[in-house]
Amino acid sequence: MIDLPHIESLRGGTTAAIMAADLDLKTTLAQETARRWFARTLSMRSPRDPALPSRPGRPEKPELIPPKHMEKRSLHTQKGRVALLHALAHIELNAVDLALDIVARFTTERVPHSFFDGWMQVAFEEAKHFRLIRDRLRDLGADYGDLPAHDGLWQAAHDTRNDLTARLAVVPLILEARGLDVTPTLQAKMRETGDDASADILDIIYNDEKGHVAVGAKWFRFLCAREKKDPSATFKELVRTNFRGPLKPPFNDVARAEAGLTPSFYRSLVSVSQS
Repeated sequence: MIDLPHIESLRGGTTAAIMAADLDLKTTLAQETARRWFARTLSMRSPRDPALPSRPGRPEKPELIPPKHMEKRSLHTQKGRVALLHALAHIELNAVDLALDIVARFTTERVPHSFFDGWMQVAFEEAKHFRLIRDRLRDLGADYGDLPAHDGLWQAAHDTRNDLTARLAVVPLILEARGLDVTPTLQAKMRETGDDASADILDIIYNDEKGHVAVGAKWFRFLCAREKKDPSATFKELVRTNFRGPLKPPFNDVARAEAGLTPSFYRSLVSVSQS
């Protein structure tokens, strides 16, 4: 059993989870804060809440290196599959902290309680995803931290820390939506190599991620409607201002549309963001 610190409020619990460097503690705190919030046994904020850290708590490993220095390996070897799973574990760990941060950072925003319900569900599921992948790495004789990883995902949180609409545009509607584009191909490759156990985990993640993009799209549209702004035009404007790098096709248009992210949002950005 993990000894949890006292959780006094939604903001306090999510901030404590972000700060936790022990990853078992981080994921447990994320899920327990979510359970208590869903049970309506937590206040939104407390004067005793800790200050949000500029970076999430992390163990000493993995070593963080620039994305361009990440080595590419074939999925037809166990080393290659371990490398892919390690990269996915790192993405999911960042996704836990990103979901927690959108809650902790924006508890003073004028949004309904259901906004926080949605993001705590996302945080709960991202914690589940990280554990599933870490357990699979251990089955294969490896663990999270064995290989280097890159730090680009947290940069997106830092760059949009003062603007909830920009955060929604960049994190769920670009970074999470990218997962919908690439995961089906990765699943198929895992099955080709006979690694059905890993492919089954990717299937769980893929189905959950559709819901995460949908939460992002719902609240992005909500904020645009409140400001009487066109969602598609606002998305393009925010991406140009806040996102580094191009939007890369191919896009999984069907899964994106199911999540409320229609091609009018992103199609024209492919050439714009590369110019």
